[in-house]
Amino acid sequence: MFLRSFPLLCLLAFASFFTACTDDTDTNLNPAPSQPGTLDVEIDHVAGTEPLAFNTTYTTAAGDKFTVSRLKYYLSNFTLGKTDGSSYLVPESYFLVDEADPESKFFTLADIPSGDYTSLSFTIGVDSTRNVSGAQTGALDPINNMFWTWDYGYIFTKLEGTSPQAPNQALVFHIGGFKKPNNTIRSVSPTLRGITIPIRKDRNPAVHLKADVLRLFTGPNTIRFATTPNVMGGADAVKIADNQRAGFFTVDHVHTN
Repeated sequence: MFLRSFPLLCLLAFASFFTACTDDTDTNLNPAPSQPGTLDVEIDHVAGTEPLAFNTTYTTAAGDKFTVSRLKYYLSNFTLGKTDGSSYLVPESYFLVDEADPESKFFTLADIPSGDYTSLSFTIGVDSTRNVSGAQTGALDPINNMFWTWDYGYIFTKLEGTSPQAPNQALVFHIGGFKKPNNTIRSVSPTLRGITIPIRKDRNPAVHLKADVLRLFTGPNTIRFATTPNVMGGADAVKIADNQRAGFFTVDHVHTN
């Protein structure tokens, strides 16, 4: 009886061994997905080589003197790219940066898929969809005084101050508009200086940006305060938005720890 059962027992043992090996192999071929990580963004406002300070006099490239008493702007739609051409758009990434509020100059992009990223892009302003999406909350809440009307949308950048060259010494630059021909939404991709950003659950990388207010008034377009002291959207806002895209933001340094 035992001799007749022996081949069957061997067959069952072999099948059990094969099944166990197969299960182990499947586990190795399908590892658990890597957990997402974060990226911190920190911004310093400057005027050329000097830190920006309210009510301090600076000089534009064209020689105009001015002070700043208010600086606020929107950054949105942060996107990280890899060398293979793939990219990740961070959902709901809308931030209102305010020089008067130090905490607003530091924020975190969360739940970014694990990987190595070699570029960072974002929008200065608010995309056209959100400009016509009705009352919103958080950074986009109209209570933040960065909204004109449902027809004209958000003020993307607000700089106010004084200049002796201005006819009444007051400077008011409210840059906005999302419709042609005066669309001032601008996307920028400041160079990371060849540094790769490693996004991992156990790491805390950070990008430190500099925003230079002098670059609002020079670049593709020279802005003189004697003739252009007050901008509330329109063609002059487009000129300043183009300057902003050309050099307002630079990457100062990147932490990869």
